[in-house]
Amino acid sequence: MPTMPTRAAALELLHEHNSNPSLINHALSVEAVMRYMARKGGEDEEFWALVGLIHDLDYERSPDQHCARAAEILTAADWPPEIIRAVMSHGWEICTDVVPESQLEKTLYAIDELTGLVYACALVRPSRGVADMNVKSVKKKWKQKGFAAGASREVIMRGVDILGVELGALIEDVIMGMREVEADIGLGQPME
Repeated sequence: MPTMPTRAAALELLHEHNSNPSLINHALSVEAVMRYMARKGGEDEEFWALVGLIHDLDYERSPDQHCARAAEILTAADWPPEIIRAVMSHGWEICTDVVPESQLEKTLYAIDELTGLVYACALVRPSRGVADMNVKSVKKKWKQKGFAAGASREVIMRGVDILGVELGALIEDVIMGMREVEADIGLGQPME
């Protein structure tokens, strides 16, 4: 039976397979939002955060094998099957057929792309941060199809549907989670 990995072990694995600062900031963003969502829902913060931290473990080196390669890496490192399944499920209808079933899996699926959109919104603010960001400003950018085009609105809306929440409420949760790590993810440093 695999033991629960530590955050230090997850960070080591993340850095072993990723050197791109944007991908690392994304992993830290998703970790923070998953931690926030777990706390809000009375779930295991450390477990949820761990899944968020390593969810895109394989993306830098194996984008064409995304999720499948992560499963191989995590299996070889003897990570728990529930973490591996959660990582696989965030690629549902994108690169896997693993349907998000648990609350953790549904949450990861719903917030993954949305953290990227919120991050992009932060970068164009005078504060370059999320501390002063609100839902309305994100929704305004949402409507601009060319803005942060890599953040699939379709995937985000599928996530909203499977979680059974309103888009605005989920945006608020993502902002709140990212506020907790703003400096750690390269945000909150105003333009000069």
